[in-house]
Amino acid sequence: MEAEPPLYPVAGDAGPQDDQNPFGVPDGPEAPLDELVGAYPNYNEEEEERRYYRRKRLGVLKNVLAASAGCTLTYGVYLGLLQMQLILHYDETYREVKYGNMGLPDIDSKMLMGINVTPIAALLYTPVLIRFFGTKWMMFLAVGIYALFVSTNYWERYYTLVPSAVTLGMAIVPLWASMGNYITRMAQKYYEYSHYKQQGDQGPEQRPPRGSHAPYLLVFQVIFYAFFHLSFACAQLPMIYFLNHYLYDLNHTLFNVHSCGTESHGILNGFNKTVLRTLPRSRNLIVVESVLMAVAFLAMLLVLGLCGAAYRPTEEIDLRSIGWGNIFQLPFKHVRDFRLRHLVPFFIYSGFEVSFACTGLALGYGVCSVGLERLAYLLMAYSLGASTASALGLLGLCLPRSVPLAAGAGLHVLLTLGLFFWAPVPQALHHSWILYGAAALWGVGSALNKTGLSTLLGILYEDKERQDFIFTIYHWWQAVAIFAVYLGFSLPMKVRWRKCGGRGPGCQVPRVTPPVTGPF
Repeated sequence: MEAEPPLYPVAGDAGPQDDQNPFGVPDGPEAPLDELVGAYPNYNEEEEERRYYRRKRLGVLKNVLAASAGCTLTYGVYLGLLQMQLILHYDETYREVKYGNMGLPDIDSKMLMGINVTPIAALLYTPVLIRFFGTKWMMFLAVGIYALFVSTNYWERYYTLVPSAVTLGMAIVPLWASMGNYITRMAQKYYEYSHYKQQGDQGPEQRPPRGSHAPYLLVFQVIFYAFFHLSFACAQLPMIYFLNHYLYDLNHTLFNVHSCGTESHGILNGFNKTVLRTLPRSRNLIVVESVLMAVAFLAMLLVLGLCGAAYRPTEEIDLRSIGWGNIFQLPFKHVRDFRLRHLVPFFIYSGFEVSFACTGLALGYGVCSVGLERLAYLLMAYSLGASTASALGLLGLCLPRSVPLAAGAGLHVLLTLGLFFWAPVPQALHHSWILYGAAALWGVGSALNKTGLSTLLGILYEDKERQDFIFTIYHWWQAVAIFAVYLGFSLPMKVRWRKCGGRGPGCQVPRVTPPVTGPF
């Protein structure tokens, strides 16, 4: 009886094929090593290298899109929740029925103070946090703090809202500084991956020519701000699909409003104290807040899972090697840079113009004349105009760098002069198209300003050792401007008293509605 052949060939045994496998290659111990571990016969090194760097470039684009989408969702949730809560808390009936004598207006004022005042100290700690955590992890931490602020609105109390607002204020400048640094680094990486042959010829220590990444940086900033300005439109979705169903029309809310625009004293003088026809159910509010919380959590996942690292681990070690004391001092030394001193007026103006869009234009002209129920559509016009006009930043590829900045500032000056001589009539809808057009044009100016300024900073300060300091200074000055606007709205009585001498009926100062300030 013959033995059955083994199911698997024995190692080293030639077998019945006479040391040849079906492919004609010797098997067993006599098999040549090159046939087993040698190079693939059809391997093309240049083609594989090209594919490798193509995947790297696609990864950079993925990082830019993920960071832009994460920032858009974060600010859409934050602004939408803040706007909805301030409108609900403004209504006297809602406050008395829901919260009694808890002092909700005082809590709101403390919350806005925490959001607008805390960033003033950001120059002290922002670079230290970015160098300690890294650019990507600083973005993730800041987005998580925004999500924490959203979660505290489930239980609206002093000990939940105010501490979370202060923490949010501390995260504003670090988020924007790390985001600007991240977009600039992605542009530099894209240039390296697009010109990898030149990098190989020059050697790893040789830096690319100055300004070589500028076209990519301009395109990436356009993409980022086109996404970000959509956050103002996303923020209006809770109001359009939920809150507008509970609001009175303009005949009720504007019954005692007699002047708007330049003829009004303060913002929304005479605005009705009750703006809600019926109070929203607590269950519906919880559903809306849960949706916003889910979107905030999605933004965290986008930043965590899809955003790659801005620096290699060795580069991050080098950035920290200068010492924490120097990292703390360098922002103050960079403030003395002569180029930054010339750009400081643009930094401050950047904060003023966004604050005016969200307060003076939206409230003093928009709500005062066409009612609170059309506030969402007015801000959507601003958002869509700014997002679309971000593409105009591409003109910087063929025009001088100062043209977008000058064009945005010039457009805002013309709109300001036009609004200065115009006082819309309250409860009149026939001129609403003028308001929508003004909001859209103001968004065009904002897009030109933001895109041009961020691109210019990324070009002038392309050294990776300085980028986080520069963007910290930029957004710190912007926060200072927004704080000045907040301070002006918070202290109208002292200014009015000094101006009038405290006598006469004209010296009575109306109560000012707490404004939703800026993108912060």
